[in-house]
Amino acid sequence: MYKLLLVDDEPIIIKGIRSFVDFHALTISEVYEATNGEEALESFQTHLPDLVLADINMPKMNGLDFAIAAKDIKPDVKIAIITGYDYFDYAVTALKSGIDDYVLKPVSKKDIQETLQKLIHKLQSENSQSEVSRVVHDLISKSSNSKDIGYKGQIQKEIDANIANFDFSLTYLAKQLSLSTSYLSSLFKNLYGTTFQDYMLTMKLNRAKILLLSTDMKIYEIATAVGFDDPNYFSASFKKRFDFSPNQFKEKARE
Repeated sequence: MYKLLLVDDEPIIIKGIRSFVDFHALTISEVYEATNGEEALESFQTHLPDLVLADINMPKMNGLDFAIAAKDIKPDVKIAIITGYDYFDYAVTALKSGIDDYVLKPVSKKDIQETLQKLIHKLQSENSQSEVSRVVHDLISKSSNSKDIGYKGQIQKEIDANIANFDFSLTYLAKQLSLSTSYLSSLFKNLYGTTFQDYMLTMKLNRAKILLLSTDMKIYEIATAVGFDDPNYFSASFKKRFDFSPNQFKEKARE
């Protein structure tokens, strides 16, 4: 759910936006108001909204100066300015200064609705990318610990090559390395600090996270891609590990 700050020195504009915008459909749960730039900045510091619609021509502090100050406080806030044709060049300057969008007066329901949708979509995309980067970083960190010489490097190479192989097991790995299964089991735990089964499950589920956030693959396709032959078992394992089903995780990341 998102928080929105409306800033305009004309009360009728704010009243109009409140009356014709379906905030619930946009997953906006809180809406704050301000009638000038200074008041808007105080409200912003207090509530730290995710989205801002601000008139560019306001008393005490203009919309551009307010928007730049707000971005300094919360860089990921998404801001659209409302402006008339007389201030169009000013709007272009605002976009070059890092403002996310603008709306030309007179504003309509469609204009405001589409602008808020664009701001939310941009916020969701950045959140998803941030989550992908975090997961990839975690995987790289774990992988970097496995790049020592000897068996650990060979083991990791086999794991990476067989992540989608339904038949990949400790026994399969032991045959590839010409080791006994019992010896490899002990060796694996010493090298990785966990059992082969637990490590593989973590690898598969983390790969699934990346696919959920960066592709439009179906749940059963992701299950197959990370080595689960039963999509239901994949979903149950995912939820047990992360407290969210795959679909819930994807939706949460978008929010």
